Amino acid sequence: MPEPSAAAAGAGLRHVAVIGGGPAAHRLVEALASRGLQDMRVSLFTEEALPPYDRVCLSKRFEDSSNDLLLGQPQLWEHPRVSLHTGTEVTAVDPAAGTLSTADGQTIGFDDAVLATGSSAPRPPITGAEHIAVYRTLDDVDWLTQRVKQLTAELGRTPHCVVIGGGLLGLEAAGGLKGHGADVSIVHSRDYVMSAQLDEGGGRTLNRLLSAQGYHLRLGQRPSALTVNAAGQYRYMLSFPESSDIAADLVVAAIGISARDELARDAGLTLSPGGGVVIDGTCATSSSNIWAIGEVANYEGTCMGLVAPANAMAEVVADRLCGEAAEFEGFDTAAKLKLAGLDVASFGDTLGETPGALEVVYADAIGGVYQKLVVTDDAKTLLGGVFVGDAGPYTSLRPLLGRDLPAEPAAFLSTSGGGVDMDLPDDAQVCSCKDICAGDIRTAVAGDGDAPGCTDIGGLKACTGVGTQCGSCIPLAKKVMEKEMVARGVEVSTAMCEHFSHSRAELFDAVRAAGLRSFTEIVEAFGTPADAQLNLGCDICKPVAASMLAAMHDEHILADGRGSLQDTNDRALANMQKNGTYSVMPRIPAGEITPQKLAVIAEVAQDFGLYTKISAAQRIDLFGAQLQDLPAIWTRLVEAGFESGQAYGKSLRNVKSCVSSTWCRYGVQDSVGMGIFLENRYKGLRSPHKMKFGVSGCARECAEARGKDVGIIATSEGWNMYVGGNGGATPVHGQLLAKDLDDETLVKYIDRYIMYYIRTADRLQRTARWIEELPGGVDHVYDVVVNDSLGIAEDLERAIATHVERYEDEWAATLKDPEKLRRFRSFVNAPDSPDTGLSYVLERGQPRPATAQERTAAEAGHGPVLLAGPRIPLRPGAEGSSAQEKMEVI
Repeated sequence: MPEPSAAAAGAGLRHVAVIGGGPAAHRLVEALASRGLQDMRVSLFTEEALPPYDRVCLSKRFEDSSNDLLLGQPQLWEHPRVSLHTGTEVTAVDPAAGTLSTADGQTIGFDDAVLATGSSAPRPPITGAEHIAVYRTLDDVDWLTQRVKQLTAELGRTPHCVVIGGGLLGLEAAGGLKGHGADVSIVHSRDYVMSAQLDEGGGRTLNRLLSAQGYHLRLGQRPSALTVNAAGQYRYMLSFPESSDIAADLVVAAIGISARDELARDAGLTLSPGGGVVIDGTCATSSSNIWAIGEVANYEGTCMGLVAPANAMAEVVADRLCGEAAEFEGFDTAAKLKLAGLDVASFGDTLGETPGALEVVYADAIGGVYQKLVVTDDAKTLLGGVFVGDAGPYTSLRPLLGRDLPAEPAAFLSTSGGGVDMDLPDDAQVCSCKDICAGDIRTAVAGDGDAPGCTDIGGLKACTGVGTQCGSCIPLAKKVMEKEMVARGVEVSTAMCEHFSHSRAELFDAVRAAGLRSFTEIVEAFGTPADAQLNLGCDICKPVAASMLAAMHDEHILADGRGSLQDTNDRALANMQKNGTYSVMPRIPAGEITPQKLAVIAEVAQDFGLYTKISAAQRIDLFGAQLQDLPAIWTRLVEAGFESGQAYGKSLRNVKSCVSSTWCRYGVQDSVGMGIFLENRYKGLRSPHKMKFGVSGCARECAEARGKDVGIIATSEGWNMYVGGNGGATPVHGQLLAKDLDDETLVKYIDRYIMYYIRTADRLQRTARWIEELPGGVDHVYDVVVNDSLGIAEDLERAIATHVERYEDEWAATLKDPEKLRRFRSFVNAPDSPDTGLSYVLERGQPRPATAQERTAAEAGHGPVLLAGPRIPLRPGAEGSSAQEKMEVI
């Protein structure tokens, strides 16, 4: 039965109209839906074409033009009592009549209206301000990105961009422009940047870090005019009252927010002299049926452009609309800079303005680190913090704002981020974006009745919503979860199995450092036997050890006794299917293949009676091979120039590519050539889990690169590198790691990334989960891969180079070694030749041994044998096929 329309479903219900399309508006609708909507229906009106998106993360759009930043789950807008009106501008609100008007001429009634109209980006009040661009919406980011590219092409040089404003938004805009190749100057009215969030020590430290990254700073000054210099080398000239002018090709303003309160003004609501709709502690305006939340709301003389207070206001209004008492407790001013390579955060009383406040400071001018805690005069209660260069303590300390510290303040400050072990109280906020407290996480771990609790980050995110917006709280959430597991007697163990107390990453490092080459040596050095059977190992530690040894030494996986460590597929160098036969998948790098090789595959499939299928990985899979036939099959394939596709191993499976610039009219890079190179470089490299790459020749993404462990997308400037994309039961999009790379830099970064994953991931851990559980996530990966923060880049590259040098196809090596071929005998005393003399018939796509009657008929020349019975489908499981009712003798 179809669901009723929103109008039909809402008949007789209280109508709540939400005006705005930012995080505050989305949070309110989400909060009402989570409360069951009770007796109401909700309509959201946004003038933008997209559903509500995360304006807080605009900088991500600079990094990835395909990232729409949409908030929450799309199912929210499919609720029968929730209606979404995109591209719909509200032009007037009439509180007395309870109606709103839209630009397309509609008049819509409401019982309650919530203003979440946000703010606009002002330009400085100077001559020529109309030529200044702003940074506020997705459209702004897209325009700036294209403008920098256009200027680069037109000028034939690096364009010079000036950003007016050195706050959070200004620095993010500057970072986005610089990331697209511009030379950037930052103009700020104070002597140090982020002056609203940092104290002078932190701000001046950040000044030095920005200068070291190549930004030009003009501080302590405001521009007085912008003039167009059409005839000059630069288009604009930005003037200052007391210093020299700055020539620029593009000028961008990010100087704060200006509340969009025009609807409230026209409706006769009370406004603050400084702008914004005045609200009380319940977020109610001067009209009984109008509420205001987010940046448009003025509380106690302040409008705040941060997401945490906007979300808190949304929750207050949701409670009030549902008849529950709730009060807005004031602004959470915590802020974290989202700029690659710069670790900056602050919260609370950063300037130590509380009477009697003490400041505890750690400063390393050479290392570019500044950390400060503000505490009460007894040094017990935390009042605020500033972190520049190393914001490690921020995540753990922020929930303790206003509470007693569990240790001396100085214990939390150092470049290591402090090592104090803390138990957060239940009401301490862990995730400010979703207002998730430590108690919520502990409840999720405990479970509900017979329902099991959450014992991993993926389950915790799904259950509570923690970490699903900005993600910065994941490390702390994981820590709270694991502590609660321990308290409840649920084991939190990094041990690989009962035989090894080490995690996979720990064991990998230990084995590599010791130079061990066999499982026996590993057991003797690091095993913790649970019983006398340790030397036999188990199904967990044996394949892990085999994989590690293969990755370290690039020796054949079946050599020197390692065959017994492998699982069934690796022992057979083929994938076992559900009927006991095996699949054969030769490697076809990037999907490129010659007609001659296609002919060999066809002949092998026909001669051995194999079912053939084009795989999703641009390869040809041959199904139905018997174990003893695998050497004969691979002899022919190897002679034709094929190699093992490693479809059976935890290693690189394939590199998918589009047809590339050679053929496609949209292609801007040779994706096939790059795909072939990458597949040949990393083939056979054993890893914690299987890996798949994708290379797309343009932004149309035909190779689906963002769904791969490593995804490469071509741009006119080079290659964009994405990491951590996975398919499977829970698909994950890859995250942009680096952009506009040349071939050499791209390969260097992939080398580092892959080998770092191999060395540090847990067993059977895909790259998406690995990145998610790393402290710092993709930012940490960026620091290791791009910035070489651990100083191991050369070692990682050398390890890959060694693999490339030593690689030998596993099947080619197997065919040369009689001892390895013994694994493929059908029975113990079978002859060494893999030809057993048996014949097989193909039945419903699956082979079975031929009967004596069938074999006799074939040898007498009466084959193929026709069998009576049901029709034989063209493929296993197909119905209604018109295939002949026959079995062919192989």
